[in-house]
Amino acid sequence: MDIETIEKGLYQNGGQLELATFGMGCFWGPEARFGSLPGVIRTRVGFAGGHTASPTYREIGDHTETVQIEFDPSIISYTEVLKEFWQNHYPNRDNYKGRQYISLLHYHTEQQHRLIAEAKKEMEGQLRETVETEISPFTEFTTAEERHQKYYLKRYPKALEQLSGLYQDQELLRDSTFAARLNGFVKGYGTKKGVIEELEKWNIGRAEKLFLIDLFSKMKW
Repeated sequence: MDIETIEKGLYQNGGQLELATFGMGCFWGPEARFGSLPGVIRTRVGFAGGHTASPTYREIGDHTETVQIEFDPSIISYTEVLKEFWQNHYPNRDNYKGRQYISLLHYHTEQQHRLIAEAKKEMEGQLRETVETEISPFTEFTTAEERHQKYYLKRYPKALEQLSGLYQDQELLRDSTFAARLNGFVKGYGTKKGVIEELEKWNIGRAEKLFLIDLFSKMKW
């Protein structure tokens, strides 16, 4: 089975994907959290928000650890993405490493900008304080080193060995929807039953569904 061919069926059904880019502390956990959500097609981690050229994990400069997702708005709306964002970190905490771990939202469209303003007002009502998330238009995203992509999944070398037939290179693993779900699962987001139930709903052929379900069900961690 070719995972790239299998997964193309998820987003080549006449729909348009949207981008969302945000920082909410260390990027490993948020990538796993969002990667577990139905409707999220791709996740990647990297650096954004600053001006330092060619940021890296060790030389991040004035950038922020950031997650970027591609999602299907017919399954999960940007408003729902924002709820996940603000309900799963404290946006006003002190940041002991400059800008590296700040709460950050980059909007890609004016519609996203409007929805952010609406959700921010709601969040301020819940917190009873002003939300200090930095909100600005998206400019640039630098992908982090491969060792940071799908970080929690990569802590299970036995699982990676079983997946080696699907993922011939690191780029396929980084951009895979199935790998995003596995990364979320091993971090503790969702259940085995929930993953299987979602796979049953994927817009792919029956044989492909059964292949992924069987692979996941029999996986040794």
